Amino acid sequence: MPGSDQRRLIRQTGDWRAMRAAFRWNVPEYFNIAERCCDSWAAADPDRLAIVHIGDDGGMRPWKYGRLRQAADGLAASLAARGIKRGDRVAVLLPQSPEVMIAHFAVMKLGAVVLPLFTLFGEDALRYRLADSGAKALITDEANTERAVALMFDLPELGRIYSTSARAQAPVLSLWGEISRANGPWQTARTLADDPAVLIYTSGTTGPPKGVLHAHRFLLGHLPSVEAHHEGFPQPGDRGWTPADWAWIGGLMDMAMPCLYFGVPLVSHRMRKFDPEEAFALIRAQALRNLFLPPTALKMMRAAPAPVGLGVRSVSSGGESLGADLLEWGRAVLGAPINEIYGQTECNLVLSSCAGSMQVRPGSMGQPVPGFEVEIIDGDGRVLAPGEQGEIAVKAPNPVMFLEYWNKPQATAAKFANGWLRTGDLGIKDEDGYFSFVARDDDVINSAGYRIGPSEIEHCLTGHPDVVMAAAVGVPDALKGQVVKAFVVLREGVRRDGLEAALIGRVRARVSPHVAPRAVEFVDSLPMTATGKIMRRKLRDARDGA
Repeated sequence: MPGSDQRRLIRQTGDWRAMRAAFRWNVPEYFNIAERCCDSWAAADPDRLAIVHIGDDGGMRPWKYGRLRQAADGLAASLAARGIKRGDRVAVLLPQSPEVMIAHFAVMKLGAVVLPLFTLFGEDALRYRLADSGAKALITDEANTERAVALMFDLPELGRIYSTSARAQAPVLSLWGEISRANGPWQTARTLADDPAVLIYTSGTTGPPKGVLHAHRFLLGHLPSVEAHHEGFPQPGDRGWTPADWAWIGGLMDMAMPCLYFGVPLVSHRMRKFDPEEAFALIRAQALRNLFLPPTALKMMRAAPAPVGLGVRSVSSGGESLGADLLEWGRAVLGAPINEIYGQTECNLVLSSCAGSMQVRPGSMGQPVPGFEVEIIDGDGRVLAPGEQGEIAVKAPNPVMFLEYWNKPQATAAKFANGWLRTGDLGIKDEDGYFSFVARDDDVINSAGYRIGPSEIEHCLTGHPDVVMAAAVGVPDALKGQVVKAFVVLREGVRRDGLEAALIGRVRARVSPHVAPRAVEFVDSLPMTATGKIMRRKLRDARDGA
């Protein structure tokens, strides 16, 4: 793949320790994501394929880098003419589509800050993020234009709304009309690598959402893991896709932006609701080779009939730990190992498994990525010995780390301890340097003096052929403080007679009697965050309020 090799940050050797030892960060003083992911390719090869959009009707719309840059330049000129300047926040409320990248690059060309928003957000969630960020403009589609206009009256700083709708009229601006009226190329701002670029709000599972402000350099911080867990990415013929929405750091930075950085064709396709059979069909029709599939998607795909000979080369997954059964299914059905990755909005892709460079251990997220120092620490920020449970922490500073929580200096300071970024996730590192996720700190079950993480229980339950998803939580118990209760989603049509006892016995025999659920409740679905993580807190709250 001409031009891509020179962009790689790590040299694949087949030995993880050697790759880590040889790695050195080389972050330039000046760096702009739009310049590197769009302008540079457009200048070198304007006819190179950037994005393939698959519409709801199955129609295919290809975008080459030259056209992508032209559209981004036009939108940048329009935004500038309407007062958007360096440092201003511009919200993007769009489903997966080329317009998302056009909007991102246009905003970055001005040295302004992109605020990605999820299209399924309700009115309150949108209002909070737009108000808290002080967004000056919003770019959206026809389906969301009406509610965007309604929000303008409550948000005096939100002065401009752009819509992809062909019927846009005042006070809404036509996105494509504005782009078509622009003349000539736009000179991309010369930004420092440390200048703000993206503001992504946390999902709010542990309190009100916080705006996580990232610099342009955070793209470079993602690349060592992407290159590794996609097994020497990029390779000739690579083609990437994820069902994860590009409004979240997983969809945007684990797949979309790295593809464009490396000149790998990126497929965009909006799924209003994830459909595993549709996903299989898309993988085959588009000859997709590189996938980022959240655990929920993988579990749903495992429960659906799958075609043979998909031709997938690499798969990554993160957000919830995977079990051995799901990993085995991935290799057998998808034809590629599923490499687990770990990170969070504030500091993404710091741990990874990599089948081509290390022995993959089921239940483990792998080892620290080249360029990262990760440890388990106690509450005072002291590094714990292998085998001890504590908080997963990342040594600061690092190119992928966030700049700050937006307008929350105290929360920013509390995120760090003794030179470590605290993730809030509990884990264990073994003697060989492999990390295992235990739970979010508030998901730990305290039963009769034991601290029980839900992941191992859930892995065991989902290994049963009739179980699609499972969640384990602690419920009050007069004697033990808490006992384990499991919530289980079954395959359609499965008989439940005797299944509760069988599942409890499975955990008792395969994991340990002390972690076996006291009860199993069968449910139609589990509460999930917008990024596909199980919201165990909601299950606990529902039980406590019953």
